[in-house]
Amino acid sequence: MARRGKKKGRPISGWLILDKPEDFGSTEAVSKIKWLFKAQKAGHAGTLDPLASGMLPIALGDATKTVPYVMDGRKIYEFSVRWGEERDTDDLEGSALHTSDKRPDADSIRALLPRYTGVIEQVPPQYSAIKIQGNRAYDLAREGEKVDIPAREVEIFRLDLVAAPDADTAVFEVECGKGTYVRSLARDFGRDLGCYGHICALRRSYVAPFGEDDMVPLAELTALEGIEDEEERLAALDDHLVDTGAALAFLPEVPVSDDQAQRLYRGNPVILRGRDAPLPADAAFATRAGRLIAIGEIAEGEFRPRRVFGG
Repeated sequence: MARRGKKKGRPISGWLILDKPEDFGSTEAVSKIKWLFKAQKAGHAGTLDPLASGMLPIALGDATKTVPYVMDGRKIYEFSVRWGEERDTDDLEGSALHTSDKRPDADSIRALLPRYTGVIEQVPPQYSAIKIQGNRAYDLAREGEKVDIPAREVEIFRLDLVAAPDADTAVFEVECGKGTYVRSLARDFGRDLGCYGHICALRRSYVAPFGEDDMVPLAELTALEGIEDEEERLAALDDHLVDTGAALAFLPEVPVSDDQAQRLYRGNPVILRGRDAPLPADAAFATRAGRLIAIGEIAEGEFRPRRVFGG
């Protein structure tokens, strides 16, 4: 029987909240961070288009097990819409499909926004990662095929007009739920206002539970490549990591004893007793002395692990 090869890289775990620069793909960013940190495993929680900048949460090691919880979190974007032209990609990269000389005033824009607040139906862009019969929509679009992408529900918690610096441009801030396409908002605003529009700038500043103070510019990390001593360089990089458990801050926490932690490490449930026993919950996390032990559920007086960390 062939022996398994030893995993390459360090078994490091944590979140790196990258301030992604423009013209840098999300997959490229993850590869760069994985290489810098010499991590065994890495993944991101929500793609940012190459033309977009801002928050790209990158999970290293065991933190990849918490990615779904961050993917489901609220997000905040600031985006600029350029009026007068709808493009096939709904952003600066595409070719013009429709043009107009009409330009909306600020009052018309503000009057439109309540229609896009709450739970709305949204059609994703033709150039998106949506799968159509097993193929990515952007692959089909690049081959010249126009596909019928069904509308889906997304939730917009807040939508504000921030500025209208000139007749051709409007700046917005949106707080939204999972699966919202900001490029679709720009496209649909333009259609409803009768002037067409596309994204000309996009920045993500928040992915729950991480905020702007957690972000680290890529240039700040790559500057550390100049440290010749590897141990010193990796220690300096590790200082920028956010604890794995931070991704679960909005879930109930269940502190456990050493004995209970050992049971959880073996995949067994632990009984929760006493007046302070937590209420039932579909998702919760267990800790020992502040260290993340497991994600699971609280049911029938037990914490039942689904995913275990370390041990």
